[in-house]
Parts: sequence; C-alpha cells; structure tokens
Amino acid sequence: MRLIRACIDTQALRSNLATLRARAPRARVMAVVKANAYGHGLVPVALALSDADAFAVARIEEATALRAAGVAQPIVLLEGVVSAEQMQAAAELGLELVVHDALQIALLECFRGAHRFAVWLKIDTGMNRLGFRVEDFPAAWSRVQALHARVLSVRVLTHLACADDRSNPANAAQLERFAALAVGLKVERSIANSAALLGLPASHTEWVRPGLGLYGLSPFAGQTGADFGLKAVMTLMSTVIAVRDVRRGERVGYGGAWTAARESRIAIIAGGYGDGLLRSLPNGAPVVIAGRRAPLAGRVSMDMIAVDVTDLPPVRIGAEAELWGTQLPVEEVAAAAGTLPYELVCGVSQRVPIELG
Repeated sequence: MRLIRACIDTQALRSNLATLRARAPRARVMAVVKANAYGHGLVPVALALSDADAFAVARIEEATALRAAGVAQPIVLLEGVVSAEQMQAAAELGLELVVHDALQIALLECFRGAHRFAVWLKIDTGMNRLGFRVEDFPAAWSRVQALHARVLSVRVLTHLACADDRSNPANAAQLERFAALAVGLKVERSIANSAALLGLPASHTEWVRPGLGLYGLSPFAGQTGADFGLKAVMTLMSTVIAVRDVRRGERVGYGGAWTAARESRIAIIAGGYGDGLLRSLPNGAPVVIAGRRAPLAGRVSMDMIAVDVTDLPPVRIGAEAELWGTQLPVEEVAAAAGTLPYELVCGVSQRVPIELG
C-alpha cells in the first residue's frame, strides 16, 4: 500500500490542452514540460499530450528522455546550448534551439555536422534574463540569417515579465518593443505563456507556449484553474496513519506550535516536507479527509502532518486525505503557504510515486 502518491489525470491534461488551444485557435501549441512536467512526470505527460504541436524543455537531459520514450514532435531547448558538445547532442536528438547569446551564434558558425537547426532567436524586451537586447537584435538576426548551411529556419520569441499581472503597463511596453522588431521580418513568433494566453489576447501569435495552465492551474492570484475551464491534473493523496486524543492545553508537533483549545481529536497523515509539502504551511491550512476539510495543527515535519479532525465524523487509520487536487485547489494551498502553485507541484519529491489515471 502506498501511503502517499501523486495521482495524475491524463484525461484532464488532454482537456486542458484543448481548452488552451481554443483561447488562441490560430496558434500552434508548444507544450512546456520542463522540470519533470512541473512535477507531473515528464514522459507520461508528453505521451498524454500527443496532440501538442511541439514540446519545450530546459535541459538536454529532458529532451533525451523524451526521445528515448518515442516522442517524435519537435522539441525546443529553451535555454539553448553552451558548448560544442551540447550542440552535437542537440543535433543528434533533432532539437530546435533557442539562441539568446552571441556565444550560441558562434557555436552555430563553428558547427560542422550535417544537421540543420531550427532556431528560435530570443529577444529581451524587458525580462532582463535571457535574450538579445533590442539594440543588439538586428546584428544577431543578420548573423543567424547568414548561416544557411547550418540553420533550417529562424523564428523569434520573447518572454513577458509581468503577464500574471494583466493590468501591468510593462506588458504593453514589452509587446510594443517586440512588435517593432518583428515587423517586416515575415517570421513566426511566440510570446504567450499560460498567463498571457489566458489574459493578454494581444500576445497571441503563431505559437503559444503554455506550461502551468496545462496542469490545470491558474497563474493569477486569487483565481484557480477552474475559473478558466481548466481541470486539476495532480491530486496529491495521502493516508491517515494514526488518530489520537489531545487534551485541552496540550501542544502538538515540533515547537508546540499548535495548542488544543478544547478536547481534540488529531489525525496524523503521512506526508511532509520530505514529500514536497512546505514547512511554511501555517496552522489552519486546509486538508481534505473523507471529503471534508480539516485544519492543519502544528508544523509540517519531514514525514508527517497533524490535522484537527475534532469536528469531522470519526476518522480511522487508513482513511484517505487529499493534500491538494480536485477537492482542494493547489492554488489555495500555495496561497496559505505564501508561495505560488509552481513551487508546490514542482517540489513533489522523487519518493512520491506517480499513479496515472
């Protein structure tokens, strides 16, 4: 019996892809599956999303795993390559390269293999992380365009720094900078991540690249994926391993962070920061047991949490508990911990088995 497991709903994945595609029906979809598909399982997620037009990963190791699993769609290496050895590996895997630095253009110029790369030239329009600055882009464009023997095609992309804040003027400023550079190039473009896909229609170009939304999660504070017709893909389930009575005035857990204000019944659930729960979850953060909510009592420890089930019908050892998922939105749990849903789902540890459904 598995005490804790991440249940992955592959039908919800496919439904979310269709929902997001409908938001930009003229665009092709580059499904972002980096970071172990945001903790959902790299290979099973990619296989479930067989209708995606392409996949995006951060590292060559991720692309290698996808190709080994038989994934044939284009795979875009979002961080590009930093050495001749990596470029050779990318060629052997048939990867598309994001090029964001002059060093990467030099690597292309020096490449002597037979493979011709599809290149995504990245423009830094205000994120100040990766990409050619606006004033440096024309020269980079000219250098890449000259590489006919090594470059099969060139597209352009950028990344929005504040897309999760739809009213932020930085979004319009970045879109304007990007449009000014791309005008007249007759080239395919990509701007929109999940937040822009859901909230900034002006960012919808030939390609969109959703990540978080594929997994049924909202990028916007105060909203859940369900508000946009998305379905939760991961349900983190656990098990009650003990139930104990606590007298009024007694304290529970490390540091005695929770004190019983009355005669209480406490359920101990398998799952802690060793599994991906955050220690910053406060007293009162919700857990669902047998379909009803109950509050966290005390600090999250490495392997266990304590939950006050005094107001629930009798809870027994072996009862199932949902830590987040279909009944308890991960966005709500993340808000209680003072973080983003990205951190929770990406942080599910390797000791938590994935169960596909």
